[in-house]
Amino acid sequence: MRSLKTQGSAQSHSGLPASHLLLALAIVAVWGTNFVVIKISLDSFPPFFFAALRYIFVLFPFVFFLRIPKVSWVNLCIYGLATGVGQFGVMYYAVDSQISPGLASLVVQTQVFFTIGFAMVFAREGLKPYQAVAVAIAMIGLGIIALHTDATTTFLGLALVVFAGFSWGIANTVSRRAGAINMLSYVVWASAFSIPPLFIASLIFEGGVHQLWEVTLSAPMGAWVGVLWQSWANTLFGYAAWGWLLSKHPAAVVAPAPLLVPIFGMGASAFFLGEALPAWKVEAASLVIIGLIVNLFWPSLRSRLAKYF
Repeated sequence: MRSLKTQGSAQSHSGLPASHLLLALAIVAVWGTNFVVIKISLDSFPPFFFAALRYIFVLFPFVFFLRIPKVSWVNLCIYGLATGVGQFGVMYYAVDSQISPGLASLVVQTQVFFTIGFAMVFAREGLKPYQAVAVAIAMIGLGIIALHTDATTTFLGLALVVFAGFSWGIANTVSRRAGAINMLSYVVWASAFSIPPLFIASLIFEGGVHQLWEVTLSAPMGAWVGVLWQSWANTLFGYAAWGWLLSKHPAAVVAPAPLLVPIFGMGASAFFLGEALPAWKVEAASLVIIGLIVNLFWPSLRSRLAKYF
């Protein structure tokens, strides 16, 4: 295997080719700013109904143009339930009333720890010492958040978004096990399993058919633009491209990249929504990002230091 030095500029210090790194950055930029879109759209749609609409526009009309991926129905079902219900249904509910969108963008990155943990169990991928240190640093940042729950960020909201991260980790794991397939087709067809439970939850908890019909008719155009952004930019582009990256690289290399999401999420929330950025939020976010830096760049830094010591 060629070293990072001999690969030159074609490959980043993280072990990702430069083009793959740029793709990862584009994905996290969309995902981070997406939390502002979520919060604004939730002013018009109840959370489970909003999530169901998201996946309806992922499924249709694209399901008519994409072949069923060559993967088991069980795999598709688990991915659809994990992303649609466990990740976004739960996270929308939390952002609606239990946690601020900027903090949600940070806390959901617990997916990194779950993804790496699942890879260790199911794919026999080892956790190197520096990766364990990176995880520990990021966990301290999340602990700071847990100590600052208030009216805008409750402990329930924190727990719900951690569960969303757990579900994201499951989705990452099953998508990697799907192998080298058309990830766009995979995301579209898996959405068929997201829609029914989200609609059932919405009917039970959000007012029934009549109320949901009224919400549909009264929603402003901007709210529908938010739905389409969720469907096409965040899901079709973001998760198809993300699944493709996971299929090409070890989980411990790729999974930490979304830790950059809080930079976009907290920044956009402060700018567009006026979300406060007290010192403890900055400290928590900084620790999480330091964890990312350690995980991505420690091997390269160590090799350079070895030349001098």
